[in-house]
Formats: sequence, C-alpha cells, structure tokens
Amino acid sequence: MNIPYKFATLTVPLVAVLSGCIPTPEDLETTPVTVQTPKGEVTCQLYRQDRVSWDRAINFPATKMSVPEADAYCRQEGQRRLKN
Repeated sequence: MNIPYKFATLTVPLVAVLSGCIPTPEDLETTPVTVQTPKGEVTCQLYRQDRVSWDRAINFPATKMSVPEADAYCRQEGQRRLKN
C-alpha cells in the first residue's frame, strides 16, 4: 500500500508542473491578418512564426469558399511570412 501512495505523491506534482509548461495555441497567437484572395477577403489567425500547421481562417466569405480552402490561404500566408 505504500508504493501507490509514494507513486501518487511524486507523479501528481510532476504532472502539474509539466502541464503548465506546454503552451496552448492561444499562448502563441499573433494579431489576426487579412489576406486578399480571388474569392474575397480572408481573416487569418496565425500562430508561431516558425510553424504554420496551426494557422487557420477565422473569417471568410462562406458563400464563396469552404473552410479547408480558407485555411489553405492562411497557411500559404504563414509560409509567405516564414520565408521573409
């Protein structure tokens, strides 16, 4: 019975400390940017400057494009900024 108690007293604080070190997407958000596309204006939420996998559209002309298409424009904008 001592082993589970010792295990819990060591792992619970460790997990609590480590979970505070992992950033969420909200911690890495930049100011939203607007991208002009052939189908209209897309507002993008870009995240880290060195990674574009989280970049996504937060506003777009829904009658003219799909969510994946709008997100693709945002990832392209993230890639463009990454190269500059």
